[in-house]
Amino acid sequence: MREFFAGVGVFARGIRFWAHRPKLMAIGAIPALIATVLYTVLLVLLLRQAGELGAWLTPFAEDWGEPWRAALRIAVSTAVVVGGLAASVFTFAAVTLAISAPFVDAIQERVDRELGGIEPVSSGFWQSVTRGLGDGLRLFGMGFLAALLVFVCGLIPLIGSLVGWLLGAYFAGRAFAIDLTGTPGDARGLTLQERRDLLRTRRARSLGFGVAVYAAFLVPGGAVVGTPAAAVGGTLLVRELLGQAAEPRE
Repeated sequence: MREFFAGVGVFARGIRFWAHRPKLMAIGAIPALIATVLYTVLLVLLLRQAGELGAWLTPFAEDWGEPWRAALRIAVSTAVVVGGLAASVFTFAAVTLAISAPFVDAIQERVDRELGGIEPVSSGFWQSVTRGLGDGLRLFGMGFLAALLVFVCGLIPLIGSLVGWLLGAYFAGRAFAIDLTGTPGDARGLTLQERRDLLRTRRARSLGFGVAVYAAFLVPGGAVVGTPAAAVGGTLLVRELLGQAAEPRE
């Protein structure tokens, strides 16, 4: 648990980066702000239509007596909302990180330059966009699978939703840790497999960082702060795992 919370602390140091580089971090937050507005509208529509969706998914219960029909449709409607929330978190992160890729790369390169020990090579705008789209598609696919898992678990009475969200946090945390260490990993010549192996050397710390990012995306508006902070944290995590200086200068 100490290692897990050390990973959470890596993300917290990314947030503190805001205090001394507000202009740079604000630029990284703009794509997240746009995505937040769009997803908020979609979630409001989902909540308003949850009852109708629950009835549409259970036509076989039309002839059931009460209270069984109502109980089933309430359970299904709740599962739809929970699954929709899960899908929004995962796909929102994917979309945000994809459109934020050039800004995230710039922030991560800035961190490496400030802390020294390596001279990062600029990825270039289109290379950043291409990598961001690839990472986004991978997270997007994982998001739908995780949302399906949360939806199925949500059908289990009492503890189903909790179990689904915990599993979702675990898988999301792992995915975020891998994706957010991409640019600093590339700067050091690490392949995807080598980066995965590096993260496995401190599994709990890597997971703690990823889960902290996931939790930030769960909070309304949290991605606005969380996206650039996660970019900083991903670089700090790589530096920590390689034994390099990982404390941003005040």
